[in-house]
Amino acid sequence: MGKPTGFMEYEREPAHDRAPAERVKDWNEFHPPVPDETLRIQGARCMDCGLPFCHTGKLIAGMASGCPINNLIPEWNDLVYKGQWQEALIRLQKTNNFAEFTGRVCPAPCEGSCTVGMNGDAVTIKSIEVSIIDRAFAEGWVKPDRPQTRTGFKVAVIGSGPAGLACAAQLNRAGHLVTVFERADRVGGLLMYGIPNMKLDKGIVQRRVNLMADSGIRFITGTEVGTHIPVRRILNDYDAAVLCIGATKARDLSVDGRSLHGIHLAMDFLSKNTRSLLDSGLGDGRYISAAGRDVVVIGGGDTGTDCVGTSIRHGARSVTQFEILPQSPARRAADNPWPQWPRIHRTDYGQEEAAALFGKDPRIFGISTKKFVGDAQGRVKELHTVRVEWVKDAEGRFGPKEIPGSEQVVKADLVLLALGFTGPERTGAVAELGVKLDERGNVWTDDEKSTSVPGVFAAGDASRGQSLVVWAIQEGRRAARGVDRFLMQGESYLPG
Repeated sequence: MGKPTGFMEYEREPAHDRAPAERVKDWNEFHPPVPDETLRIQGARCMDCGLPFCHTGKLIAGMASGCPINNLIPEWNDLVYKGQWQEALIRLQKTNNFAEFTGRVCPAPCEGSCTVGMNGDAVTIKSIEVSIIDRAFAEGWVKPDRPQTRTGFKVAVIGSGPAGLACAAQLNRAGHLVTVFERADRVGGLLMYGIPNMKLDKGIVQRRVNLMADSGIRFITGTEVGTHIPVRRILNDYDAAVLCIGATKARDLSVDGRSLHGIHLAMDFLSKNTRSLLDSGLGDGRYISAAGRDVVVIGGGDTGTDCVGTSIRHGARSVTQFEILPQSPARRAADNPWPQWPRIHRTDYGQEEAAALFGKDPRIFGISTKKFVGDAQGRVKELHTVRVEWVKDAEGRFGPKEIPGSEQVVKADLVLLALGFTGPERTGAVAELGVKLDERGNVWTDDEKSTSVPGVFAAGDASRGQSLVVWAIQEGRRAARGVDRFLMQGESYLPG
């Protein structure tokens, strides 16, 4: 512990992002680098507590607590405070394959479980984490991870999102020959096409992919296993296979008028925008434009926020965001104690930008869409809504109840549905393999991440359900250990 009284002497220094009115003019990341002295002081705030919860990665009463990949947070906080950056990188890479991703897009459950946060503001763990890896790349400390020997076993990883990449990296480290199949034209899954560039620059994703390729991992894009290649061929050509296909079956909104033009699933909107941005700087016009439109985003999660930020950068006339849930409290409720993830009201980058441009937070809480209404050309022009309150039913379960007299008509000519996902697609590899599904429709796995089909494993959102990038990395690492044990007769030196 570098400075025993640091948490009492220093205040939390929040990230100084670019001003909303400035950053909406481009698609560049809005997080500028943090000065070294600021990071050193922030590292000094870490208490090195006797029982740190920041890296536990547990579920407490169904709520996340701490880092799912068990990052050695107090250790690298102390090393940053002491200026020992290379040693901090060693600690960070022990648990996290892709700190440049989590340090940008993770909501930081570690900070929600920080002991300093019990009675004050948590340590800026996320900011320190991304600064370590960014400095490491800038200094040339991050090298290809080539194994000294090869086992001769071949593994197919199907899907190149965070789970697939983490799984591939670990299996390659164990000496296996890994091939990653990706149906899109670029590697990265949701890291590439699901998260906008201003939140995660695609050059950073490609930099990691290139490094993995230099480490001996083979990537095949534009190829969907189960469509372009039969699954039986994969099972014949490889000693094991891992399904990391994500939970890409989007939840829809089945109300009158859903088939009107101008209503799109959020991921279609986001992925087409990023592809066009990368291909032509949006010059090809092959994306869903919000320019000059009154946009309504239905859904209040990260994807909804990304739709808000993207629409603003297109030049939307107005942006409104619907959330069926009530607004969260400003502080932890009694039933949400530390070290659980705090369910409190937050304002993310998209809402900040909307407030700066349009003068108010775009969110409306406790609202439900009853139907869409279109014009003579079959294009959506308005939404009919009703306000709801959340009440307990006879069995004690909370649910929305419409408030009489609260009906409202909202103008919109572009509607984006950001309602989450219901699990992996049931076509392609899942259908051909006939793997067992759990009660939620996800691919069932045992503790080793093995599916009901021998030699086939699954990880990430495909088996866990829609979750965070950091959980996907944890799942991929865990699956890699399961595969390694399967191939190496029950032994593995990979961390679980």
